[in-house]
Amino acid sequence: MVVAMDQRSNVNGDSGARKEEGFDPSEQPPFKIGDIRAAIPKHCWVKSPLRSMSYVARDIFAVAALAMAAVYFDSWFLWPLYWVAQGTLFWAIFVLGHDCGHGSFSDIPLLNSVVGHILHSFILVPYHGWRISHRTHHQNHGHVENDESWVPLPEKLYKNLPHSTRMLRYTVPLPMLAYPIYLWHRSPGKEGSHFNPYSSLFAPSERKLIATSTTCWSIMLATLVYLSFLVGPVTVLKVYGVPYIIFVMWLDAVTYLHHHGHDEKLPWYRGKEWSYLRGGLTTIDRDYGIFNNIHHDIGTHVIHHLFPQIPHYHLVDATRAAKHVLGRYYRVPKTSGAIPIHLVESLVASIKKDHYVSDTGDIVFYETDPDLYVYASDKSKIN
Repeated sequence: MVVAMDQRSNVNGDSGARKEEGFDPSEQPPFKIGDIRAAIPKHCWVKSPLRSMSYVARDIFAVAALAMAAVYFDSWFLWPLYWVAQGTLFWAIFVLGHDCGHGSFSDIPLLNSVVGHILHSFILVPYHGWRISHRTHHQNHGHVENDESWVPLPEKLYKNLPHSTRMLRYTVPLPMLAYPIYLWHRSPGKEGSHFNPYSSLFAPSERKLIATSTTCWSIMLATLVYLSFLVGPVTVLKVYGVPYIIFVMWLDAVTYLHHHGHDEKLPWYRGKEWSYLRGGLTTIDRDYGIFNNIHHDIGTHVIHHLFPQIPHYHLVDATRAAKHVLGRYYRVPKTSGAIPIHLVESLVASIKKDHYVSDTGDIVFYETDPDLYVYASDKSKIN
């Protein structure tokens, strides 16, 4: 069904959005979220604390073994290999803490909280602060103003940013280092900190939770400082600091690619056009090759966004069962080789062209700033 002209008048920036004849990704889907839920097998909803803990044990063992091996051999030939491997495992640990935050780790809130704090504090993430803002992201996915993660900038806000800020945000690899800054300051146009119990991110009833997580984060930071005096800052940098940077790059790249970079332009919504289902259907599954198992199938993202209570080890089965309901609203990910090199191209291309959305319209698509990468000197020559 083609969208009627009066509906299309409320759409902005959609040039080239519909590549498949007869299909508009911004059109109301012909199914309800209950139809998707009904297609997912019952076993996919079952959470096993024992199975979840086995993944924690696996990842902690791997992290410890890698660190001990790196320190033992202390070879500059091996350090770069260690950094990549350990940073990837830090990212895997984040994903398990992420499951704790969603309650998909287990049905035991205390277990989720304790494990989540241990895992996330280890990689300098304030567990409750992040958990609550991430909940906001899921509840408002695909909404221009209310979403929380990698939200598009409205045109007016974008054009009011200093050119240097825009360049930092849209020049690879700088956006892939943004996560620590986001934790402290959120995104442009939003205020608050994940560490401050009185931040606008949180309700008054959540302040004690935020204080607890910030305290745990501070203990981890103090531990790293102590270890720097004990064994030397260079050793801490090699064993922990560089892998932490690799972890941040994994996190920023993966979370970006789950909402950007598809070959076909995908819509963002506001006002009456937004719904939980339509917003969730703008997410994208990705194939990460050999990393799929390592980072707990986080690339199976559409069903996760719609039903975050499903454990990660059931997401593949749930997605397979739901595909026939989703139809063309499910975008089959490109098959990856062992290393997902193809995603680097998607990431870079998107950052170079997906800059802002219109200030008006309840269905909007990313637009490109043609002058972003034109330096001031070049602009003066043009003028």
